[in-house]
Amino acid sequence: MTVAENAPITPSMARQHNLTPGQVAEMFNVNPKTVARWASTGVLPSIRTPGGHRRFREADVIALLNR
Repeated sequence: MTVAENAPITPSMARQHNLTPGQVAEMFNVNPKTVARWASTGVLPSIRTPGGHRRFREADVIALLNR
């Protein structure tokens, strides 16, 4: 299952470990703007916090790292 862009965070998602764009950028050694572009183009699914901040499921990030 993928998480749609701007999908609200459900209680089950809140229990999962979510990463910030900065954390993901460090893992890939790229700029956080690159991570935002990946989310916008569907390369990496993202969710939005109630405050509108982008977060990434750790499982999705690991899957992309393993590609």
